[in-house]
Amino acid sequence: MKTKEVLVLGAGGFIGNHLVTRLKGDGWWVRAVGRHQPKWRISLADEFITGDLTNSVFCASILDRPFDRVYQLAANMGGAGFVFSGDNDADIMRDSGLINLNIVNLATKMRVKKIFYSSSACIYPHENRPDPNNPSYKEESVYPALPANEYGWEKLFSERLYLAHMRNKGLNVRIARFHTTYGPESEWKGGREKFPAALCRKVAQASDGGEIEIWGDGLQTRSFTYIDDCVEGIERLMESDFTGPVNLGSDELISVNDLAKMVINIAGKNLTLRHVEGLQGPRGRNSDNTLIREKLGWAPSITLEEGMRKMYVWVLSEVEKEKK
Repeated sequence: MKTKEVLVLGAGGFIGNHLVTRLKGDGWWVRAVGRHQPKWRISLADEFITGDLTNSVFCASILDRPFDRVYQLAANMGGAGFVFSGDNDADIMRDSGLINLNIVNLATKMRVKKIFYSSSACIYPHENRPDPNNPSYKEESVYPALPANEYGWEKLFSERLYLAHMRNKGLNVRIARFHTTYGPESEWKGGREKFPAALCRKVAQASDGGEIEIWGDGLQTRSFTYIDDCVEGIERLMESDFTGPVNLGSDELISVNDLAKMVINIAGKNLTLRHVEGLQGPRGRNSDNTLIREKLGWAPSITLEEGMRKMYVWVLSEVEKEKK
């Protein structure tokens, strides 16, 4: 019996490396591709190839057969400080756009059996979420389209790109819109980190009795998805007959201030919050999980406190390593 083969793109990143681990555990033969090797843990992939997916010649060398599955997670991305600043818009749109144009064309040409595309909650319009305590994130509310940044515009374009190839070329597509995913082995410093990791870093580095900075008034709300739920959702979608797009995120809404207090409590420290000017993104963001429950009979369930405890322990260990 032929071993089933999968290709994971963006496998040097946080979600990609966790996904490779899951796929290997499920018995797949995995070719992993990324700009770099995973930063904190050696990939378990059968092959790990480094290279630039904006280069069509390189893409043709790695997508060279009718893989049973392709997972396209590669993108030029980062946290709010990276995607909302405006300084990286041209690179984000060019790099991610080229990657997806390369991959969708080759996946079609090579008759890949099934391909997953990782979209983002950044595609939703600002108008959906004026009330931070009741933001609207139903999948159909993405239109009329008005993403908050160029990262969101590129993601929306690429959703339509993959769906057009499904309609016109017969490509078998699955699309999930990720809501901020966190957990061990994610970026935690350097400007591309997401808020949960940045918050854990600030608390870990703060002296007891000190303070940590929060961008804005801290009343903005978010939901955050633990990495294990994200990977589980990807696999459930791939096993299903549902194309999507579908939200893949926790619907446990929390304010930035309350999340900061949760991490401070986990750390067992006495810290105060100091609110400063900074990039904030939308006032509210929360996954609407009506559709994923209907189509997959499942939704993310790992609680924020459970996930943040694991996240904090890992970030603290990284902070301590840097002191040595």
